[in-house]
Amino acid sequence: MKDISIGTKGTAQMEVTPERLACAVGSGSLAVFATPMMTAVMEAAACNAIAAALEGEETTVGTALDIQHTAATPQGMTVTAEAEVTAVNGRELTFRVTASDDAGEIGSGTHKRFVVYAGRFQEKTDKRGQA
Repeated sequence: MKDISIGTKGTAQMEVTPERLACAVGSGSLAVFATPMMTAVMEAAACNAIAAALEGEETTVGTALDIQHTAATPQGMTVTAEAEVTAVNGRELTFRVTASDDAGEIGSGTHKRFVVYAGRFQEKTDKRGQA
């Protein structure tokens, strides 16, 4: 892994389509952008922030989320997430994450990811499934 600087940022976008609504993913009964989908776009922004620093088989896995979903987004809008690196502790990365739609911020919080080697991580996970 190359050096990752505090303040490094990444973004990701997600269109609010019918399959991304709370009533479709099982996280509620309303036709609004689902919290699990907001989480996914925040994680994607964090991945994008540090993608250029990863080498070889390195990838990251999410290990913690502390977020609030503070405003509802209707179908048809686009949600944009931003992640900013706030701490680097060895292979543990901490991000400040936010998500917004055309009307303003819809959520924010912190997210942690850990740098792993893809092959080894997947092999370990697959063995867990065989137990």
